[in-house]
Amino acid sequence: MRIVVKVGTSTLAHATGRLNIRHVEDLVKVLSDIKNAGHEVILVSSGAIGMGVGKLNLPGRPSDMPTKQAAAAVGQCELMYTYDRLFTKYSHTVAQILLNGGDIQDPHRCTNVQTTLRRLLELGALPIINENDAVGTDEIGVTTTIGENDTLSAIVAQLAQADLLVLLSDIDGLYTADPHRDPSAALIPVVEAITPEIEALAGGAGSGLGTGGMATKLKAARLVTEIGCDMVITNGDHPESLYDIAEGKAVGTRFLANPKGGKQ
Repeated sequence: MRIVVKVGTSTLAHATGRLNIRHVEDLVKVLSDIKNAGHEVILVSSGAIGMGVGKLNLPGRPSDMPTKQAAAAVGQCELMYTYDRLFTKYSHTVAQILLNGGDIQDPHRCTNVQTTLRRLLELGALPIINENDAVGTDEIGVTTTIGENDTLSAIVAQLAQADLLVLLSDIDGLYTADPHRDPSAALIPVVEAITPEIEALAGGAGSGLGTGGMATKLKAARLVTEIGCDMVITNGDHPESLYDIAEGKAVGTRFLANPKGGKQ
């Protein structure tokens, strides 16, 4: 299979913004093994701003755009250095692709992204993709931004014609209610269609270092299931669950591909 895995800031970094070494090393080991098994893997990785916050010893996630961009520029270097070092340990070559909204909206540039992705996979490389936060913005209504990496990962899955998108988050999946507030909340293992009732279950933003919430994950699910790609939301604290997910076993919440959808 061709699998796109999105990992959030909450998985990659401690609350301080500093790298969560154990989580990142476990993730890289599992992704390397899945690739060794014959699957093609694309990683969409958050964490540039969060890691930049730690690297620059800032008190927390900045609120002003110039400091966010500066933190992203510093953090992206640290992020790719870490991935390159760890994946090399398992004999895998990584490649960095930084995108913004214009790369997706412009047909010629979008084709270039697809061509590059396809060739990297043919060459056996593992593409690592993030939004180019050092030059982009995440202000609402700015047309050159993608926004957050749940949406970016869905766009990448579309461009790569992926079979499966996995969102590694700080929650086990989609619940019938907010599990942090309602002890009776139950995990929904399978979603066959994104109905208004399912959309009503989406909450607000996630952790302090990240930007995504369940609403953005449902948006991603809608984008990929329409083109014949399954999507799974699961907890990034347990990257070994990717083995079971790749085998189609019940982990987290799986959004089933629309049977009428299909890759172009």
